[in-house]
Amino acid sequence: MFANAKFWGRKRRQDPPKAYTLGISDFYGRDFIVTPDVLIPRPETEQIIDTILNLAGKPYLPGVKPSKRALPPNPTILDVGTGSGCIAITIKKELPEAEVHATDISKKALQTAQKNAQNHGVHLSFIISHLLNNVKFTPDVIVANLPYVDKDWDWLDKESLSFEPAIALYAADHGLKLIKELIDAASSKYLILEADPCQHQEIINFATKKGLQHLETRGFILTFYNPQA
Repeated sequence: MFANAKFWGRKRRQDPPKAYTLGISDFYGRDFIVTPDVLIPRPETEQIIDTILNLAGKPYLPGVKPSKRALPPNPTILDVGTGSGCIAITIKKELPEAEVHATDISKKALQTAQKNAQNHGVHLSFIISHLLNNVKFTPDVIVANLPYVDKDWDWLDKESLSFEPAIALYAADHGLKLIKELIDAASSKYLILEADPCQHQEIINFATKKGLQHLETRGFILTFYNPQA
């Protein structure tokens, strides 16, 4: 979703972000519709896609040898809190053999995600849900770029963030409330989360106490393995 002070920035801006003005934003080399009902995709989130491709045993960068395939040939992947749908749609484009589902609590966000799926010619299942409440299956992988911003971070420029939906930005418990709820509820074999690096150790500690194994930190992205799944 975001980054620390370097990405949040301190410069005040009065006009809406260019992506909202144009109605389009780039993610992983593709254009996605964005509206004020969804967050603008951030470059750091693209590492979720790299992580998925690596787990699938596929190269994600020229010259980078992928890991041995850890996922089944036709994995079921769930994107929780999909927003514009950029993560779920990109996974389906990059890994067409996957069965991809996406959830969001916002109907307007899901409408935007559905338009993006149509524009990119992919079929996904969209579910309106708070986290996993309305999910009736167990995926192989859950990916989530949930709200993780702490309103008390002293580097935040709230004015510059005021154009984006607060429900998709901020979370209680120092930004970790929804992430912890998802860790509690998830029963997938792999769980891939985005969070600010200043939150990573607390998330790792919490997940480890729940029986998950921390496999990798890739920029802003944490990957966990559930040995009981």
